[in-house]
Amino acid sequence: MSTNLKINIRPTTVSDAPLIFEFINELARYENLEDSVLATEEIIKESLFGKKQYAEALIVEADLKPVGLVLFFHNFSTFLGKPGIYIEDLYIREEFRGIGIGRKTFEYLSNLAKERNCGKIEWTVLDWNPARKFYEKMGAVPVDDWLIYRLTGDKIDELSEKYQKSENKN
Repeated sequence: MSTNLKINIRPTTVSDAPLIFEFINELARYENLEDSVLATEEIIKESLFGKKQYAEALIVEADLKPVGLVLFFHNFSTFLGKPGIYIEDLYIREEFRGIGIGRKTFEYLSNLAKERNCGKIEWTVLDWNPARKFYEKMGAVPVDDWLIYRLTGDKIDELSEKYQKSENKN
């Protein structure tokens, strides 16, 4: 593949929802998590472009052809006293990996972080993902002393119900 591709990274619009959804499904296939995708194009439209926008997305293009997706949102560091960018997903189609598109994407995100006065950019990566070598070569470091915890579905419902019951007693 030619490395003379013209790379463009652009914010998405609501008309990109089908493309965003297509990339989400490609990522799920790559990570063997197809059964985990509960999102729909409508959910994507509402979550990214609705009244309350929960995240932002970027389309990565090579010679005007969509080849990747970055989905991110802002978090906040109490210790830095600044916002950060949390990359929920970064996906580049396999045939476009290893030719500098990922680096260009991180350069774009780093510039965006500086423009927005962010103190850090963070993301998680599956332990088997070969992109880890790329991230480390770029200067990113794994955070070994932190563990990710997660509440989902039934457990969120259970805790919410307990809260609602306790509030109704007052």
